Amino acid sequence: MKFVDEAKIVVEGGRGGNGCISFLRLKYMPFGGPDGGDGGEGGSVWAIAEPNLNTLADFRYTRRFRAPAGVHGQGSNCTGAAGDDLEVRMPLGTRIFDQATEELIGELMRPGQRIKVAQGGHRGLGNPHFKSSVNRTPYKATKGGEGEVRELRLELSLMADVGLLGLPNAGKSTLLASVSAARPKIADYPFTTLYPQPGVVSLGAARSFTMVDIPGLIEGAADGAGLGIRFLKHLQRTRLLLHLVDIQPPDGSDIVANIRTINGELKGFSAELTHKEQWLVFNKTDLMPEAEWRALVDKAIRRLRWKRPWFAISAATRHGCDELCEAAMAWVEAQAVPAAEPEAPASTEAPARPARRRASVPRRDPTEAVPNKDLGRSVKRDTRARRPSAPKRPRD
Repeated sequence: MKFVDEAKIVVEGGRGGNGCISFLRLKYMPFGGPDGGDGGEGGSVWAIAEPNLNTLADFRYTRRFRAPAGVHGQGSNCTGAAGDDLEVRMPLGTRIFDQATEELIGELMRPGQRIKVAQGGHRGLGNPHFKSSVNRTPYKATKGGEGEVRELRLELSLMADVGLLGLPNAGKSTLLASVSAARPKIADYPFTTLYPQPGVVSLGAARSFTMVDIPGLIEGAADGAGLGIRFLKHLQRTRLLLHLVDIQPPDGSDIVANIRTINGELKGFSAELTHKEQWLVFNKTDLMPEAEWRALVDKAIRRLRWKRPWFAISAATRHGCDELCEAAMAWVEAQAVPAAEPEAPASTEAPARPARRRASVPRRDPTEAVPNKDLGRSVKRDTRARRPSAPKRPRD
């Protein structure tokens, strides 16, 4: 399937159902009154993040999505059924823009995330809502509201742990094919890769990370030269950048100048990319003796004053690829595990119990005067328990 990372679609919420004008008419109830039901709410359109998708190719032909409308109200106070919501599944990393206002509606960052992109129409009201003391038979009902219609622009940025960047023919596709099951196109001419190619690097049970290869960058890519302006955005969602450098460029250019050119394009596109973790990977060490490529690498590191990690590999022979993948896996795992907060030292003393205070209740004299509301004066009442009197003996 062809990779598509941009698409334009139209979403439309369902129309709300109309309210009903009806009156209750029975044999023994000639004045039953209004009993028209309300209409149903129109369905809304939701964007759903689907982790099994990695392209927007499904939106090349289906460009309009309309949610079902609500059902009209009926007599006997029967409310119409609401329209079902329409779910449009999109790949992770999709950014949704309103084409008319250029507003960012939302981003799908986690599986199952839902974003409402079009609101359904509101329901219409039946004639019982307009009944009053002066209007006992209202011949009035409202119609359902129209659903929201929006034109959306979708932009996909692949979410990966590691991103590969470099000049054309630096060996990015070869490295991806060597360490993962991906099979990108590999040839000996520039711009072999025409669209981002993701892959999964597996290092054992429950140890894997995703790697994405983007087309080669050239000078002026941030201004639209080559293919870089279209695919540089895919590096914004990556966590680690591997900058592949051809240790022996076929055109005889300086490798330090090439490194600075790529970093300049990253800065021109987005300052955020310059702050990402970036490692230098010198490729194609199999084309010269070890002493020569080591001298070239040491000279380049000194000139760049490089303080971050760097590696020397041969993607074609897999020399040094295992060490590179292990280091990248360790870095990804370290970033995924949050730092544990220091626990407070456990105290060996038993916590002191708070003193219990007993509320003092003032005692009342049982013979004190109690106000009598009925008489408006105080009456003495004896609340002490009285001993039952002995039964009277009958008189002879």
